[in-house]
Amino acid sequence: MEIVAEAVISVSLEVLFKKLASSDLLKFAHQEHLQAQLQKWDKKLLAIPEVLDDAEEKQITNQLVKAWLADLRDFAYDMEDVLDEFSYEALRRKLVAEADDGEGSTSKVRRFIPTCCTTFSAPFGCMRNVKMGSKIKEITARLQVIYAQKTELGLDRVAAITQSTWERPLTTSLAYEPWFYGRDADKQVIINMLLRDEPSETNVSVVSIVAMGGMGKTTLARLVYDDVETTKHFNPKAWVCVSDQFEAARVTKTIVDSVTSQSNDSLDFNRNQDKLRKELKGKRFLVVLVDMWNENYGDWCCLQSPFLSGSRGSKIIVTTRSKKVAIMMGGDKNSIELKSLSDDESSSVFNNHAFGSTNIDEHSNLAFIGKEIVKKCGGLPLAVKALGGLLRHEHREDKWNIILNSKIWELSGDKCGIIPALRLSCNHLSSLKRRFGYCGMFPQDFEFDKEELTGLWMAESLIPQSERYGILMEDIGDDYFQELLSRSFFQPSNSIESKFVMHDLVNNLAKFVSKEVCFSMEENSKSNEQQNISRRTREIPDSFGNLKHLRYLNLSETPIKWLPESIGNLYNLETLILSYCENLLRLPRRIGNLVNLRHLDITGTYLQEMPSHMGKLTSLQVLSNFIVSKENGSLNVKESMNMSQLGRRHSISELENVVNVQDARDANLNKKHKLEELRIEWSYWLAESQINERNQMDVLESLQPHLNLKTLGICCYGGSEFPRWCTSLLPA
Repeated sequence: MEIVAEAVISVSLEVLFKKLASSDLLKFAHQEHLQAQLQKWDKKLLAIPEVLDDAEEKQITNQLVKAWLADLRDFAYDMEDVLDEFSYEALRRKLVAEADDGEGSTSKVRRFIPTCCTTFSAPFGCMRNVKMGSKIKEITARLQVIYAQKTELGLDRVAAITQSTWERPLTTSLAYEPWFYGRDADKQVIINMLLRDEPSETNVSVVSIVAMGGMGKTTLARLVYDDVETTKHFNPKAWVCVSDQFEAARVTKTIVDSVTSQSNDSLDFNRNQDKLRKELKGKRFLVVLVDMWNENYGDWCCLQSPFLSGSRGSKIIVTTRSKKVAIMMGGDKNSIELKSLSDDESSSVFNNHAFGSTNIDEHSNLAFIGKEIVKKCGGLPLAVKALGGLLRHEHREDKWNIILNSKIWELSGDKCGIIPALRLSCNHLSSLKRRFGYCGMFPQDFEFDKEELTGLWMAESLIPQSERYGILMEDIGDDYFQELLSRSFFQPSNSIESKFVMHDLVNNLAKFVSKEVCFSMEENSKSNEQQNISRRTREIPDSFGNLKHLRYLNLSETPIKWLPESIGNLYNLETLILSYCENLLRLPRRIGNLVNLRHLDITGTYLQEMPSHMGKLTSLQVLSNFIVSKENGSLNVKESMNMSQLGRRHSISELENVVNVQDARDANLNKKHKLEELRIEWSYWLAESQINERNQMDVLESLQPHLNLKTLGICCYGGSEFPRWCTSLLPA
């Protein structure tokens, strides 16, 4: 039975409340005599969130409640679009007013704003637009119906399970599992299989770990892979996630990269196979193939060809859900089939995740309920961990009983591929649910970056703006990410440091949560197809500037030469990624209009200069490179003075163009306390010359960073000595 995810709705309502409280929107509403209308919307909406948990539970048996939730979800999206129209118009008017106040109606800044958008009167006034007026009436009528149906359906307020406290976990690229119960004997059996020198037709043999999803195959393989005995016995070692989309070329390349400890850009299958054969020749190696689905013997023969050059005793570990795969690969002789955890083992896992360091004896009532919950998990480690993480530090007995007695246990997991325990853990994620559901767009085994996901969440308004209290959206997003990680919805990648993945079952759950509001190209495209489409993009049309709701734009690794000036109309844009656009010649002059821009990545580009008015981008958190120019109308180093939130990695290049040393002081690097890595550089052609040596010394002296800086790089500096602040950064 399908259910409508309250996850999507609850966060959408959060977004609406934030927008309705925006000072710019309220000012705009006052100008257009709409404040009374917005107040009515806000009042009725406030009565909705408190009944969502009740509706989520009742929809399982009541189709009318399910339909009400679907209508509410669609309404929330439509209302958000209308409020975005208001906000965009409010911001546009604010920019025009600032331009007029600053330099008059003929200023350069004013000329950057399209003439069709510099009048407040009809036909361009948003509120005087007949279409927008009809949308307002429609929103009002639909909200009234939804509000009335809430009472008719008998929806009541139900207290949601929340985390009373949350401890930020330490993260690592290794699959560290301190509470790995019930698998010690299995681990030793596998290690014995690996170390055993048995007769074989070839020098390499296969060890298979077979079990259904969520049984801990990957974690067990990782513990074996990292074991001291294994590490001493095998060299080299390689770890590859195969997944259901078997690509021999990709798998071969990954193994080559691992055994050579070098990144290899070539996807030439024959070339990589030959290189791998040479690297493995005469060596006793260990290769782990995780999540193997392909039952085609021909594909396996093609992949394994280089393995035959290894020394006697070489081994391959394969984890799979299919016995047929194990037999096809020859791993049936050395095979172990994982069984479900016993109730006692499951309880040990659950208690460690639910109680942490808390003394269980102090909560004997909860421990008893926990045993009953564990019995419903069927000995599945992933489900036990998920529910233990859900109830971590939750000491209210009624909340535990909500989990134990939920009707979701009655739903069959076979019909939708979602284990009831996992679905239940997701239903009680509270405000995290839509953020988790958004990840349903990721293909299975997709490795994602924390900062990239946070930027995408921001673009979808899934992170509230609380910067008036000094808390950045990026920091809030990091907290959300860490909490999902602590509850086992995310896990560190085994192959790429700093990347993360989702278990297949968790990925299915995310897709289930978001299937009616998100679209994934995974089923209809190969894994690299989207990237290829992107790399064929050569020109961005001027009409791109009409995408006024756009908040995230990634054009990295495309052959574009420039961006249209209409990009300056994207006032809501928060992230612009242009990394490795090697043909990019310039940025649009009107980029200063992007007052909400927080991330501008131009890493790997060959821009010769940057436009003026970059200093208006005071919301920037990430600016990969600041290119100084000495030409009038171009970028002066002092324009970064108001970019006080710059953090992570930052470069300042072509510093030979700083004519006035005071401009370097005005950049206020010593006040940018969030910078972690800083690169200061002059052009390479100055490296061996004595030109302006005094100027370079004075400029470097003026660019003293904050003491929080962790890494400093100084390139092509022509001064005879370094300033004192450089030596003060050195460790004692």
